[in-house]
Amino acid sequence: MTERAPRKPLLVSSDERAVWRESEPQLAAGHPTIDLAWKGDRHQRMEGFGGCVNELGWMALKSTSEEARQEVLKALFDKTGDGLRFELNRIPIGATDYSVNWYSCNDNEGDYAMERFSIDRDRHNLLPYVKAAQAIQPDMKWFASPWSPPTWMKHPQTYNYGKLVATERNLQAYALYLLKFVEAYAQEGVRISQVHFQNEPVTHHRFPSCVWTGEEMRDFLKRYLGPLFQEKRPEIELWLGTLNTDSYNSYAGVVLNDPEAKAYVSGVGYQWAGKQAIQRTHVAFPEMRLMQTENECGDGKNTWEYAHYIFSLLWHYLNNGVESYVYWNMVLPKGGECTWGGYQNSLVNVDPDSGEVTWNPEFYLFKHVCRFVGNGSVRLDLQGGWSGNAIAFENAEGRKAFIVHNPHDAPRTIAISCEGAIYEVPMTAKSFHTLVI
Repeated sequence: MTERAPRKPLLVSSDERAVWRESEPQLAAGHPTIDLAWKGDRHQRMEGFGGCVNELGWMALKSTSEEARQEVLKALFDKTGDGLRFELNRIPIGATDYSVNWYSCNDNEGDYAMERFSIDRDRHNLLPYVKAAQAIQPDMKWFASPWSPPTWMKHPQTYNYGKLVATERNLQAYALYLLKFVEAYAQEGVRISQVHFQNEPVTHHRFPSCVWTGEEMRDFLKRYLGPLFQEKRPEIELWLGTLNTDSYNSYAGVVLNDPEAKAYVSGVGYQWAGKQAIQRTHVAFPEMRLMQTENECGDGKNTWEYAHYIFSLLWHYLNNGVESYVYWNMVLPKGGECTWGGYQNSLVNVDPDSGEVTWNPEFYLFKHVCRFVGNGSVRLDLQGGWSGNAIAFENAEGRKAFIVHNPHDAPRTIAISCEGAIYEVPMTAKSFHTLVI
């Protein structure tokens, strides 16, 4: 058998002036100070990166040409292409802030048996989005989460604000509602592998939301949701998420220190203020899988400055043990306006009038990571003065990728040491770089 020739090292650089500039890295002359080094230690094995499908995202994609739409979808999901290669993505259960309007999968008050449960609404915008992604990547992994239960289960009876009324009948019905969702999607050929049973349980929102305490999540999990899924769909993982709280003691600490509840938990999903609690969760339960479930979403201006902030989030979550990292809206109409007010960033914008596609700064930031890092990659331990602005991985092919951020207003040149070789990496001001060896 003929051995394949080793691939040449590659250096990719991006800044506000020019993106994705490829070059051949140069070995450093002499014996310079080592700014960044990998000396053999490894950390978590990655499960992948992804984003969330939403109604407004698919509507934006429908407004452009078939050719442009396929270009965007391939740039997001094609595992053989030169894009992001997203492989673990999120599906909403019912309405989100980026749905067209309020809805759930069962708005029929009193239907505790879920006889009139339906995903017919999803056939217009969500399922086409999901199936378009699956057509490009058939082995795509999906997880699902609700923003709000049906309003007839809540007090007050509204999609935004309020709480699930914790009666026996309601709790049994809501567990069944979540089971019905994954079963309905399975019938459509979409296998959901995880359920995170409440989006952001800590905050009231003007868009679909529902507040839970840690004790309520614990009891729902161990008395209703866990037993039902164990009986009916034991292959589907139940996650404690998506937590947006800085209080480890009030949520993860409550649930995971209860042996009955913890027995049903496959992982913990954190987003937003959850970045303050993830380190304590990782220290207390190092065996527990962790996910960053919703990348912070900016203000719709999609600036390079905000992309630099997002790198700091990537660094923080990855260095605190997450095996998967999920973006929020992958695609939005130009401006990124939410149905209920406010504006948010996305990887890609589509102008609904002209069909023009814009690739935003965060697309290129994620490409610097995801193009070379996916499922099965292992995070490498870094040392040196630049380790606070760098992350590194060895991917399933054995290639090592060093992703480095220059946050400064002036250029820098650093030396990266790996397996006996020292590479010189010149960095423009405010830039991202990936060295692939």
